[in-house]
Amino acid sequence: MSERTIVHLMRHGEVHNPEGVLYGRLPEYFLSDLGHEMAKRAADHLSKNEIMHLVSSPLERAQQTVEPLRVLLDAPVTTDARVIEADNLFEGRTVGAEPKALAHPKNWWTLRNPFRPSWGEPYRDIAARMQAAVADARELARGHEAVIVSHQLPVWIARQAYEQKRYVHDPRRRQCTLASITSLTFDGDEYVGYSYAEPAADLLPDALKGKFVGGA
Repeated sequence: MSERTIVHLMRHGEVHNPEGVLYGRLPEYFLSDLGHEMAKRAADHLSKNEIMHLVSSPLERAQQTVEPLRVLLDAPVTTDARVIEADNLFEGRTVGAEPKALAHPKNWWTLRNPFRPSWGEPYRDIAARMQAAVADARELARGHEAVIVSHQLPVWIARQAYEQKRYVHDPRRRQCTLASITSLTFDGDEYVGYSYAEPAADLLPDALKGKFVGGA
Protein backbone atom coordinates (compact mmCIF):
# COMPACT_ATOMS: atom_id res chain seq x y z
CA MET A 1 0.00 0.00 0.00
CA SER A 2 1.53 3.30 -1.09
CA GLU A 3 1.96 6.38 1.11
CA ARG A 4 1.09 9.92 0.11
CA THR A 5 3.62 12.49 1.25
CA ILE A 6 3.73 16.22 0.51
CA VAL A 7 6.83 18.39 0.72
CA HIS A 8 5.98 22.10 0.68
CA LEU A 9 8.68 24.41 -0.68
CA MET A 10 8.08 27.86 0.78
CA ARG A 11 9.84 31.00 -0.39
CA HIS A 12 10.71 33.52 2.33
CA GLY A 13 8.86 36.83 2.82
CA GLU A 14 9.87 40.31 1.72
CA VAL A 15 13.35 41.44 2.78
CA HIS A 16 14.27 44.94 3.95
CA ASN A 17 16.47 45.98 1.03
CA PRO A 18 15.97 49.68 0.17
CA GLU A 19 19.02 49.78 -2.10
CA GLY A 20 17.84 46.90 -4.27
CA VAL A 21 20.99 44.83 -3.72
CA LEU A 22 21.24 41.32 -5.12
CA TYR A 23 21.86 40.00 -1.62
CA GLY A 24 22.24 36.31 -2.48
CA ARG A 25 24.00 34.58 0.42
CA LEU A 26 25.11 37.79 2.13
CA PRO A 27 24.39 37.85 5.88
CA GLU A 28 22.21 40.34 7.75
CA TYR A 29 19.43 40.71 5.22
CA PHE A 30 16.32 40.39 7.36
CA LEU A 31 12.59 40.38 6.71
CA SER A 32 10.82 43.71 6.51
CA ASP A 33 7.70 44.32 8.62
CA LEU A 34 5.68 43.29 5.58
CA GLY A 35 7.85 40.19 5.23
CA HIS A 36 7.00 39.14 8.78
CA GLU A 37 3.31 39.53 7.98
CA MET A 38 3.76 37.41 4.86
CA ALA A 39 5.41 34.69 6.96
CA LYS A 40 2.43 34.69 9.32
CA ARG A 41 0.04 34.35 6.38
CA ALA A 42 1.98 31.37 5.06
CA ALA A 43 2.04 29.77 8.51
CA ASP A 44 -1.72 30.20 8.90
CA HIS A 45 -2.22 28.65 5.47
CA LEU A 46 -0.34 25.51 6.53
CA SER A 47 -1.30 25.37 10.19
CA LYS A 48 -3.99 22.68 9.80
CA ASN A 49 -1.90 20.41 7.58
CA GLU A 50 -0.31 17.21 8.87
CA ILE A 51 3.20 18.68 9.00
CA MET A 52 5.73 16.43 10.69
CA HIS A 53 9.04 18.05 9.72
CA LEU A 54 10.29 21.64 9.30
CA VAL A 55 13.42 22.61 7.38
CA SER A 56 14.98 26.00 6.67
CA SER A 57 17.83 27.52 4.75
CA PRO A 58 20.52 28.88 7.09
CA LEU A 59 20.03 32.46 5.86
CA GLU A 60 18.31 34.85 8.26
CA ARG A 61 15.35 35.67 6.02
CA ALA A 62 14.42 31.99 5.73
CA GLN A 63 14.87 31.36 9.45
CA GLN A 64 12.57 34.30 10.21
CA THR A 65 9.99 33.06 7.71
CA VAL A 66 9.74 29.60 9.26
CA GLU A 67 9.43 30.99 12.80
CA PRO A 68 5.63 31.63 12.85
CA LEU A 69 5.02 28.07 11.63
CA ARG A 70 7.45 26.69 14.21
CA VAL A 71 5.54 28.49 16.94
CA LEU A 72 2.13 27.34 15.69
CA LEU A 73 3.24 23.72 15.44
CA ASP A 74 5.54 23.81 18.49
CA ALA A 75 8.06 21.86 16.42
CA PRO A 76 11.83 22.02 15.93
CA VAL A 77 13.40 23.36 12.74
CA THR A 78 16.24 21.59 10.94
CA THR A 79 18.68 23.96 9.23
CA ASP A 80 19.81 22.51 5.91
CA ALA A 81 22.54 24.19 3.85
CA ARG A 82 21.38 22.29 0.77
CA VAL A 83 18.37 24.60 0.44
CA ILE A 84 20.38 27.83 0.64
CA GLU A 85 20.20 30.54 -2.02
CA ALA A 86 22.08 29.93 -5.27
CA ASP A 87 25.59 31.32 -5.53
CA ASN A 88 25.83 34.34 -7.85
CA LEU A 89 28.79 36.40 -9.09
CA PHE A 90 26.66 39.57 -9.01
CA GLU A 91 26.01 39.22 -5.28
CA GLY A 92 26.23 42.57 -3.49
CA ARG A 93 25.49 44.59 -6.63
CA THR A 94 22.36 46.41 -7.75
CA VAL A 95 21.91 44.70 -11.10
CA GLY A 96 18.18 44.22 -10.44
CA ALA A 97 17.65 47.95 -10.08
CA GLU A 98 19.97 48.79 -12.98
CA PRO A 99 19.69 45.92 -15.52
CA LYS A 100 21.66 47.89 -18.13
CA ALA A 101 24.75 47.26 -16.00
CA LEU A 102 24.69 43.70 -17.30
CA ALA A 103 25.45 44.98 -20.80
CA HIS A 104 28.74 46.56 -19.76
CA PRO A 105 31.72 44.92 -21.54
CA LYS A 106 33.34 43.97 -18.23
CA ASN A 107 30.38 41.65 -17.56
CA TRP A 108 30.30 39.92 -20.94
CA TRP A 109 32.49 37.01 -19.85
CA THR A 110 30.20 36.41 -16.89
CA LEU A 111 27.17 36.27 -19.21
CA ARG A 112 28.73 34.02 -21.83
CA ASN A 113 26.59 30.94 -21.11
CA PRO A 114 22.97 31.36 -19.95
CA PHE A 115 22.41 27.60 -20.10
CA ARG A 116 24.76 26.78 -17.21
CA PRO A 117 24.51 29.67 -16.09
CA SER A 118 28.01 31.14 -16.26
CA TRP A 119 27.26 33.89 -13.69
CA GLY A 120 26.53 31.54 -10.84
CA GLU A 121 25.86 28.07 -9.49
CA PRO A 122 24.95 25.62 -12.28
CA TYR A 123 21.24 24.86 -12.45
CA ARG A 124 21.91 21.11 -12.38
CA ASP A 125 23.80 21.50 -9.09
CA ILE A 126 20.92 23.46 -7.57
CA ALA A 127 18.49 20.76 -8.73
CA ALA A 128 20.64 17.97 -7.27
CA ARG A 129 21.00 19.51 -3.81
CA MET A 130 17.33 20.51 -3.62
CA GLN A 131 16.15 17.06 -4.68
CA ALA A 132 18.42 15.47 -2.08
CA ALA A 133 16.98 17.73 0.63
CA VAL A 134 13.42 17.02 -0.53
CA ALA A 135 14.08 13.27 -0.48
CA ASP A 136 15.32 13.43 3.11
CA ALA A 137 12.37 15.57 4.19
CA ARG A 138 9.98 13.20 2.43
CA GLU A 139 11.46 10.24 4.26
CA LEU A 140 11.19 11.92 7.66
CA ALA A 141 7.57 12.95 7.02
CA ARG A 142 6.53 9.80 5.14
CA GLY A 143 2.77 9.53 4.97
CA HIS A 144 2.39 13.11 6.16
CA GLU A 145 3.86 16.50 5.18
CA ALA A 146 7.08 18.52 5.48
CA VAL A 147 7.92 22.17 4.89
CA ILE A 148 11.20 23.50 3.49
CA VAL A 149 11.73 27.27 3.59
CA SER A 150 14.12 28.23 0.82
CA HIS A 151 14.62 30.87 -1.88
CA GLN A 152 13.11 31.72 -5.25
CA LEU A 153 15.64 30.18 -7.64
CA PRO A 154 16.19 26.91 -5.70
CA VAL A 155 12.43 26.42 -5.34
CA TRP A 156 11.85 27.12 -9.04
CA ILE A 157 14.64 24.84 -10.20
CA ALA A 158 13.42 22.05 -7.91
CA ARG A 159 9.96 22.34 -9.45
CA GLN A 160 11.41 22.28 -12.97
CA ALA A 161 13.50 19.23 -12.07
CA TYR A 162 10.54 17.23 -10.77
CA GLU A 163 8.44 18.30 -13.74
CA GLN A 164 11.33 17.32 -16.06
CA LYS A 165 11.32 20.73 -17.70
CA ARG A 166 14.15 22.93 -18.94
CA TYR A 167 16.13 24.84 -16.34
CA VAL A 168 16.91 27.79 -18.63
CA HIS A 169 14.28 30.49 -18.13
CA ASP A 170 13.44 34.18 -17.82
CA PRO A 171 13.67 35.05 -14.08
CA ARG A 172 10.72 37.41 -14.47
CA ARG A 173 8.50 34.46 -15.37
CA ARG A 174 9.15 32.31 -12.30
CA GLN A 175 5.92 31.36 -10.55
CA CYS A 176 7.35 31.80 -7.08
CA THR A 177 6.26 35.00 -5.37
CA LEU A 178 7.21 36.08 -1.86
CA ALA A 179 5.99 33.62 0.82
CA SER A 180 4.52 31.38 -1.89
CA ILE A 181 4.20 27.63 -1.39
CA THR A 182 5.05 25.07 -4.06
CA SER A 183 3.74 21.72 -2.82
CA LEU A 184 5.30 18.54 -4.23
CA THR A 185 3.21 15.37 -3.86
CA PHE A 186 4.69 11.88 -3.77
CA ASP A 187 3.10 8.44 -3.90
CA GLY A 188 5.65 6.47 -1.95
CA ASP A 189 8.92 7.68 -3.49
CA GLU A 190 7.34 8.55 -6.83
CA TYR A 191 6.65 12.18 -7.68
CA VAL A 192 3.09 12.61 -8.92
CA GLY A 193 2.58 16.38 -9.22
CA TYR A 194 2.58 19.80 -7.59
CA SER A 195 0.24 22.57 -6.52
CA TYR A 196 1.00 26.24 -5.97
CA ALA A 197 -0.40 28.75 -3.49
CA GLU A 198 0.17 32.42 -2.68
CA PRO A 199 -1.17 32.98 0.86
CA ALA A 200 0.26 36.52 0.94
CA ALA A 201 -0.61 37.57 -2.61
CA ASP A 202 -2.63 40.58 -1.47
CA LEU A 203 0.37 41.84 0.54
CA LEU A 204 2.77 41.77 -2.39
CA PRO A 205 3.83 45.34 -3.27
CA ASP A 206 2.71 46.38 -6.75
CA ALA A 207 6.29 47.39 -7.56
CA LEU A 208 7.43 43.79 -7.11
CA LYS A 209 4.66 41.96 -8.93
CA GLY A 210 6.08 40.04 -11.86
CA LYS A 211 9.59 41.35 -11.28
CA PHE A 212 12.86 39.84 -10.11
CA VAL A 213 14.18 42.39 -7.60
CA GLY A 214 17.01 42.18 -5.05
CA GLY A 215 17.42 38.47 -4.72
CA ALA A 216 15.50 35.45 -3.61
